[in-house]
Formats: sequence, C-alpha cells, structure tokens
Amino acid sequence: MKVLRFAVVLAGLVAAWPAAAQEMRTDEAKRFIAGKLYSFHCFEGTAGAGRIQHDGSVVGVIRFSGAGPIRYVSLPPGTLRVKGESWCASLKGISFEPCFSLMKTDEYSFRGSVSGLGFAYCNFTRRARADFIRASTSVGSAKTAQKGE
Repeated sequence: MKVLRFAVVLAGLVAAWPAAAQEMRTDEAKRFIAGKLYSFHCFEGTAGAGRIQHDGSVVGVIRFSGAGPIRYVSLPPGTLRVKGESWCASLKGISFEPCFSLMKTDEYSFRGSVSGLGFAYCNFTRRARADFIRASTSVGSAKTAQKGE
C-alpha cells in the first residue's frame, strides 16, 4: 500500500491539473521540474520535499498520510521516464507502470496526478535550498525534543 501511495506522490512530482493550469508536454515538464527542489502536499495528507534529477532518479523526504516518521527516499536513475507523450514511474513492488498528468499552475508550482485518476494529486511548489534546510532542521529539532534528548 505504501508503494502505491508513493506512486501517487511521484505522480504529483511529475503531474498537474488546476482550472487555470497549463498542461506541460514532456520536454517542457523536464525543463520546469528536473534538478529543482520542490515541496509537495498530496490530497490524502502525504507531504515532503524532493528533487527529480535529469536522469530520472529521485531523492528527498516524505511523510505518508501526514503522520508517522519522516522517511528519506532515494530512487535510482530511470525511475521516472518518458513513455510516449507521458512521464511514467517504474517502481519495485508495483505490477504496473503509473503515468502522470502534469499541469503548471504558476511560474513556481505544478500539480501532478495519476493519469485517469484526477482526484489522486499532489501540489508541488519550488523551494530554495535554504527553505529545505530550515524545514528539515525544525522537523529534526521537534523529533529530538519529543525523545527528550
């Protein structure tokens, strides 16, 4: 189930769909997204931050369903790739290859959804590296405080 949730999150990393949004073609999406840091929030509460590299690898942090531990994620090159006119994900443990719809919502944001499942989406907002470091530090401090360390 977590693998499927992660596929939905990846869909968000590579897809979008708001009313005033502009659909991105595969090349445009790669220029807009690859190599840049994005925070994301998904429809069912999953959130995090990460970066998709030009080689289709992914690295970042994720908290599933808005609860539980924050997990570090690193996926190998080729995990995300162009298949026809779509971006798709190849993930171990999933018997199908989910593809995504990508919509640019403004000059810094996009929405990603699993193709054919518009309700399953994530909103992504570009962040500066300093924003990510501050957010990671505050989460780490909160976890340390909870442990009493």
